Amino acid sequence: MSPRSQTVAAVRAEVCALHAELVRYGLVVWTAGNVSARVPGEELMVIKPSGLAYTELTPESMVVTDLFGTPVAGDWGNPTLAPSSDTAAHAYVYRHMPEVGGVVHTHSTYATAWAARGETVPCVLTMMGDEFGGDIPVGPFALIGDDSIGRGIVETLRGSKSPAVLMKNHGPFTIGVDARAAVKAAAMCEEVAKTVHVSRQLGEPLPIDAGLIAALHHRYQNVYGQ
Repeated sequence: MSPRSQTVAAVRAEVCALHAELVRYGLVVWTAGNVSARVPGEELMVIKPSGLAYTELTPESMVVTDLFGTPVAGDWGNPTLAPSSDTAAHAYVYRHMPEVGGVVHTHSTYATAWAARGETVPCVLTMMGDEFGGDIPVGPFALIGDDSIGRGIVETLRGSKSPAVLMKNHGPFTIGVDARAAVKAAAMCEEVAKTVHVSRQLGEPLPIDAGLIAALHHRYQNVYGQ
């Protein structure tokens, strides 16, 4: 196997494994949702096949496409499965945000409920300051099938600290430096969407000063962890 194919194989294995994390954190039902990853050093991405059950996913079933969403063949195998219906959106993000190495889409319950209202999740939790650097923004309504969703993601997140966007009447999309970071952002997005919703049932959540949000985000992104 060539070095290029070894890289593709490693990404396929990682993307397959990360779909199990979507199930583990209760972010998906049936066959909805997807994870993709950019192939390092290549104009390629790897994404979940369309309509395949999570229990049936294997590294070999992950679809390799170019950055326009067209399946490509190599010595890793021929593209026998159709890629996710969201492939064009993911591909558009990779083409226009070179810093992004992973994209995730879910229909997780609470985040999608905020998207259904077209409402930004306000930054009223230190966890939100840490991970999102402020509010979780809302992106425009867009139909599936072309790169309209991708354009909305890029327009909303380019220049934003947030790795998550709630596409109006659709659901959350998250980005990261790699696919694992994007999955983490999806899990965190659902968690804070749920918590802020519950808080609003009890009363009006207390805002956090913008300066404190900036300090929280800087510490978490640059100091926290190993």
